[in-house]
Amino acid sequence: MLSQNKTIRVVKGRRPKVVVIGGGTGLPVVVKSLKNKNADVTAIVTVADDGGSSGIIRDYINVVPPGDIRNVLTSLSDLPKTELDVFQYRFDSKDTFFAGHAIGNFIIAALSEIYSNIFDAVQVLSEMMKVDGHVYPASNHSLTLNAEFTDGTKLAGESEITAADKKVKRVWVTDSENPDVKPEAVAPVVQAILDADVVVLGPGSLFTSVLPNLMIDNLGKAVCETKAEVVYICNIMTQKGETLGFTDAEHVKVLDEHLGGNFVDTVLVNTTPVPEDYMDYQKYDEYSIQVKYDFQTMRDMGIRVISNDFLSLHDNGAFHDGDKVSDEIMNLAFQSDQRKNEER
Repeated sequence: MLSQNKTIRVVKGRRPKVVVIGGGTGLPVVVKSLKNKNADVTAIVTVADDGGSSGIIRDYINVVPPGDIRNVLTSLSDLPKTELDVFQYRFDSKDTFFAGHAIGNFIIAALSEIYSNIFDAVQVLSEMMKVDGHVYPASNHSLTLNAEFTDGTKLAGESEITAADKKVKRVWVTDSENPDVKPEAVAPVVQAILDADVVVLGPGSLFTSVLPNLMIDNLGKAVCETKAEVVYICNIMTQKGETLGFTDAEHVKVLDEHLGGNFVDTVLVNTTPVPEDYMDYQKYDEYSIQVKYDFQTMRDMGIRVISNDFLSLHDNGAFHDGDKVSDEIMNLAFQSDQRKNEER
């Protein structure tokens, strides 16, 4: 079903409130496009990443993984390009001690120590970086992603889970320092979800970028209870170790199963084929094949399907076009606000 309404409108004289929940490389693209379209953006970012520079810093100085947070801060910042380039600069392999680390990761880690928690640190840094919007870590504590596979085995750690290359049955999160303490999102995170016009899930890895956030009990509950339009941006490609062979409907069913009910209102699905021989599967070794469509099953679930050309091809990879995706989200924000006004 192709969305016909392409006019971007202001919601009742105010900026529409859009909350985007996720992690990985797709999140900054979408929030930047939404910012450019004058949305009041709140990005809720996963804190269960244990790979790359973030994972190393997390292990050495016991801080919430900063990489996804750093990229989202940059995407919403109004600082000049030169200053952002410094913040994003990653040391090369010749700098053996700093090799592979981004300067921004160290800044986030330092502020986390100064303010004793990641949430306050990111809010201070948001002011310093002139962020237009809000960047909220999903939890004030570093979390560990856990998974049970269909063969009954279990593993802990995002990297370990994806590397196992098994079919995931379910995932959950635990506090990395205090496994017996129930993870929670701070109050502003929950309130942002409840106050939103649209809550967006993704784009990003289903089990390791989207679900780690929703598995925080009060955050997941807020997503189920909000009157906002809940939108899932379905992945373009299936991923090894996560969604191999999944249809778009199967992605949504996994979300429903984890939260115990149907809560997704709308799914954005790219219908433009990725050209054969375009993808560099050595560079993007986690990707497999393009997600297959099952629109009828989603409609039977009561879900609105918006299918369109959301594809952006560059660097021999398949990505979401942030501008096209954000156009649809802005229209949904207007419709959501109009519906809420009619219900009052």
